[in-house]
Amino acid sequence: MSDTPLPLAGLTVIDASTLFAGPLAARLLGDYGAEVIKVEAPAGDPVRGFGHAQDGVPLLWKVLGRNKKSVVLDLREPAGAERFLRLVSRADALIENFRPGTLERWGLGPDVLAAANPRLVLARVTAFGQDGPYARRPGFGTLAEAMSGLAAMSGEPGGPPLLPSFPLGDAVAGLHAALAVLIGLRARDTIGTGQVADVAITETLIGALGAQLTVYEHLGVKPERIGNRSHNSAPRDVYRCADGRWVAVSASAHSIAERIVRLVGRPELSAEPWFATGSGRAAHRELLDEAVRPWIAARKRDEVIAEFERAEAAVAPIYEVDDVLADPQFAARGLTVAVPDAELGTVRMPGLPFRLSATPGRIGWAGPPVGAHTEEVTGEGEA
Repeated sequence: MSDTPLPLAGLTVIDASTLFAGPLAARLLGDYGAEVIKVEAPAGDPVRGFGHAQDGVPLLWKVLGRNKKSVVLDLREPAGAERFLRLVSRADALIENFRPGTLERWGLGPDVLAAANPRLVLARVTAFGQDGPYARRPGFGTLAEAMSGLAAMSGEPGGPPLLPSFPLGDAVAGLHAALAVLIGLRARDTIGTGQVADVAITETLIGALGAQLTVYEHLGVKPERIGNRSHNSAPRDVYRCADGRWVAVSASAHSIAERIVRLVGRPELSAEPWFATGSGRAAHRELLDEAVRPWIAARKRDEVIAEFERAEAAVAPIYEVDDVLADPQFAARGLTVAVPDAELGTVRMPGLPFRLSATPGRIGWAGPPVGAHTEEVTGEGEA
């Protein structure tokens, strides 16, 4: 596998973004062979100060900065901006997430970048996009989670809105930004020039929530907070077992719902007219939970899972992180990999996010120290 060509080999991507969304997009491209040059201010990406550290070395950065070359440039200074433009002139894509107008203020706006490299694909990742009344507001994924409708529809009935405890909005935007770069590069083959991809974290998350805007526009219906349940099917919830452990059950498909009610001794429910559709079952979620919950509560988790599997019904244990690492399915697929690292020797982290049969990706190294590649990439020291 070490000699297999990487699918994005030959592409050069400059990652001038910070924290999560933009850096995730660049990391995805680097996982599949793009040369990713991480341009950092002298203080480094703020994400280096997030989360846990081992011997003073930040572990989140090791994961988010993998396969990247770190170059220190102060873009606010003329010398740093000049070196940056030299990097841009030979790059295929640039990912940045400065507040709109910042690059322009530094003399590095899209027109200047395009003059240096007409074939450059520029991905601009911000909370609200490059225009509109909120464009210049500072913003992070949390604001998108709040303003997209996600928080309002998350949480228990009658309880407060619920924000995710991890950067979900940034993760969704990062995936979209990587896709936007690849689409821009593909379009370059046709039109001969690069272009600007305007990626708003709020908009990508709104799109990921499905048809809620369409439903409201046509029917005036707003999503309600229903905890772990679903508006589209039932039974769907987390259930406590006799040994105090938890399982998650999902019955999105009609056939799965039938198997579940047969398993728990309530086959007559499947004959009800409302049972035939996901929305019908969702409207009767209380009744279905009254059948499922006590059956699960009377059995230990291993027994519940074994019985569901025999019935070919969908169930999963609620895992903590140590359970994830011990699971045989994840182990068989090589969920984690030990990545070489100059500071810690090796760092174990999640592997590639998807597998390509002919041109798999590769993780060459963990996130490097600040400016570790400045001289290699620019031929000069920091600027």
